[in-house]
Formats: sequence, C-alpha cells, structure tokens
Amino acid sequence: MPTQENLIPLSGWRRKLYIIIYEADTRAGRIFDMALIIAILLSVACVMLESVSSIRQQYGTLLTVLDWTFTILFTIEYTLRLICVHKPLRYVKSFFGVIDLLSILPLYLGLFIPESRFLADIRILRLLRMFRILKLSRHLGEAAQLRRALLASRRKITVFLVTVILLVIVLGTLMYVIEGPEHGFTSIPISIYWAIVTLTTVGFGDITPKTPLGQALASLVMITGYGIIAVPTGIVSAEIARSAPDPVSSDNRSATRLCPHCFSEGHDWDAQYCKHCGGQLPRPAKGEVS
Repeated sequence: MPTQENLIPLSGWRRKLYIIIYEADTRAGRIFDMALIIAILLSVACVMLESVSSIRQQYGTLLTVLDWTFTILFTIEYTLRLICVHKPLRYVKSFFGVIDLLSILPLYLGLFIPESRFLADIRILRLLRMFRILKLSRHLGEAAQLRRALLASRRKITVFLVTVILLVIVLGTLMYVIEGPEHGFTSIPISIYWAIVTLTTVGFGDITPKTPLGQALASLVMITGYGIIAVPTGIVSAEIARSAPDPVSSDNRSATRLCPHCFSEGHDWDAQYCKHCGGQLPRPAKGEVS
C-alpha cells in the first residue's frame, strides 16, 4: 500500500496548483487546459511559418520573439508541473514529461552550440519543437479510449499486416514473372513496390502492366485493395464499441483524474486506487470539482 508521503500534497498552494494543472474536470483546470492548447497551437503555427522562406525573411524577428515567448511559457509550465508533484523525477521519466522536455530543449541548446558552418546541421534540432503538438493528446478525453482499443486489437492488426505483406510478396512475384524487365518490372522488389502501391489504391502510375494477363492481375489487386482497406478500420471500431462506457451510468463517469504515481489518466471519481499501478488516488476536496 502506498504511504502517505507518496501522494500529492493534501493541502496548501501545491495541492491547488496540482488540481489546476493535472485535473481538467475543474473550472480552473479547464481554463488552464484551454489556454495551454491555444499556446501549443500558436507555437506550432510559428514553427510552420518559420519554415517558409518568404515569411521568415519578412517576419523573422517577430517569429523569433514569439518562439522564445512560447518556450519560456512552456518552461514555466514544466517547472510548475515538477513543483506540485511529490516525486518530480517520476514525471520527468513519464511519456508526457519527456515530450514536455523535448518541446523546450532545442531552443536552449541553440544558446550553447554555435551555428558554425560545421555545425549548421544542428538546426535540425529545432524541428523537435514539433513535439509540442503531442502535448495536445493529454487534453482529449477520447484519446485514452482509442489507445485502449488499439492495444486490444494489436494482435489482430499484426496478423492482418503480416497477411498483407505475404500477399504483396506473392502478387509482386507473379507480376515480375508475367511482365518481366522489358515492361518496367526489373526486379521482384520493384514488383513488390508496384503491388503495394496498387493494393493501397494509391496508383502512382510510374509502373504499369502492358500484357493482358498483367492487366487482369492488376485489376484483381485493385479490387482486393478496396476490401482490405476496411479490415483494420472494422477491427479498431469493434474494440472501441466494446470498450465504450455505459451511457446510462453517470455515477462512474470517466474523469481526467491523474495518478500521482504512474501519471495515468481516466480514473472514475469514486475510484480510490489507480487501475494501472494500484497506487492510492487522492480525492479532490469539496468544491474543487465542477
């Protein structure tokens, strides 16, 4: 059983800060999350605009100022997240802790690594700022349900992908035998590439069969592709429907309560222990939930 010191603060400003930052089912938490989502989207938009040469030349200074502003804001947010939990190192090593660090680290690295002609490629680190957009997933209530559905169907999807791989190998080999190098199918790997493009209904058209038998096989592959596309969708949809909460049950609604031990979300408000690690869950005080 987890000891009391492993829990979040039960009173004081650190507890209030924890409720605001980690609990999205409070009024203050919803306001904080909304402001954070807007900041994330704006920061990602700045990164995208900075990659456009004409915009960078005209508004480069403004984009740099905005980039530093968002980085400082996210640094403050990251620091506050560490302050209001009892064991900050656990959050640092968690998935979202790593994402938060990656979203602010590259700009600071630029201060210590000179952009000389030998280190010009270090600018690629700035692309790591795009990790900010992954922070959005923590604010989507349906993300946990989708994640559970994908994990529950991973074996079925794996079998499906293996089957598709075997199918494209066989179809590519057949097409290589039928068409041959004189029609552009110069090797079995090239023929497998054609089979993948055709089976997925992409159809680049860079390689096309010329013989009647090859065209008949291509037609079969195209028709098969339409049927195959729906398979993984049906698998995941079935798992989502199976894991969907009971709409008539409102007392045990899933919330965004976060476990202070493993930082997993989606616990019911009447739950006392984490369903992932077994750690004790602190209950919000009266008036903290709205």
